[in-house]
Amino acid sequence: MYTYLISAAELEQEHRSDWLVFDVRHDLMNPQAGRSAYLQGHIPGARFLDNDSDLVGKLTGKNGRHPLPERDKFADLMRQQGLESQTQVVIYDAGNSMFAARLWWMLRWLGHEKVAILDGGWQAWVAENGKVETDVSQASAEPSQWEESANPDMPTVQAAEILTNIEQPHFVVVDARAGERFRGEVEPIDPVAGHIPGAINRPNSANLQADGRFKPVLALRAEFASLLAGRPADQVVHQCGSGITACHNLFAMELAGMNGSKLYPGSWSEWVSDPSRPVAVGDA
Repeated sequence: MYTYLISAAELEQEHRSDWLVFDVRHDLMNPQAGRSAYLQGHIPGARFLDNDSDLVGKLTGKNGRHPLPERDKFADLMRQQGLESQTQVVIYDAGNSMFAARLWWMLRWLGHEKVAILDGGWQAWVAENGKVETDVSQASAEPSQWEESANPDMPTVQAAEILTNIEQPHFVVVDARAGERFRGEVEPIDPVAGHIPGAINRPNSANLQADGRFKPVLALRAEFASLLAGRPADQVVHQCGSGITACHNLFAMELAGMNGSKLYPGSWSEWVSDPSRPVAVGDA
């Protein structure tokens, strides 16, 4: 059973017909790029899921750019994909694993444990000379009767709790965006630049090696321990622009054995939708 990472070599050797492989390649600045890449070539049998349609809830203008879907609707999507309780799921994206980590978290949120990220993603598969297909006719399955279950180890935090925490801190917010966005020097996507007051910055790119694979467990553990300065994992809330790269940091902590941190799904794009919420700039 793979529950965190699987290598391209392991996937090529062990992939069975009853496994589910999801392709979630995506480009935030070009939403059609992922589907186009999938049609041009993908891992045999992989099914494409779109981050802007399949894996988000209804946009209200106040709940961020990628709100979580309703649990029952997401569970039904997984049943339509043929997910069973014993199904091994493998997820990959273009290589940095940010979109893969989001779906990993969502499946764990529904209580499914047998889910792993392809370490290094599509680029690792290509480097391994893995088989590639363009046919999509086989990427289908009979719907299942699988039932989701609540996972208390994948909790979420809402904006009101973040706001209260600014005045009465009992957890730390870790922002996964790039440093220049955190500091408010640039903001290419959202209407307001800066960060949540009191948050600390850990760009999700810091979790990866140069080839796109995750850093060794011991390195991740040491880096997060230094960042958190003694705070336990259950006092950590992950945030980013819209709740996607936050999952990358959360996954990296889980991979490192630092379990129990929380996700703020709405993240910065939800936070700044209410102008009354405070904003900080700079490093502090």
